[in-house]
Amino acid sequence: MNFAVRVVNQQNNRMLNMCDVELVGRTLKQSDLEVKITKSYYGDRVVDEKEAESLLKSSSIINMAGRKTVDLSIKIGVGTAKGVKEIEGIPFLIVFKF
Repeated sequence: MNFAVRVVNQQNNRMLNMCDVELVGRTLKQSDLEVKITKSYYGDRVVDEKEAESLLKSSSIINMAGRKTVDLSIKIGVGTAKGVKEIEGIPFLIVFKF
């Protein structure tokens, strides 16, 4: 399983943008909301599940999109199902760890 990721280190925080690799380039619409899953935001590089898990555990701000990505974060205890929102059936989750 592969994931698209972009890591931004600022001050003492690591921000991770991560999504299911097949979502990169899609635009999701729901009512008046439009979300573009761009390569510049999510797709700096592609990682395997082991590296994705390590990045999820070591990041303090995480922006996630996609079933596989969100499920992995819940499985390893980084995210919870309570915070998941869906747009066009695609799950999104944001986690802040401080």
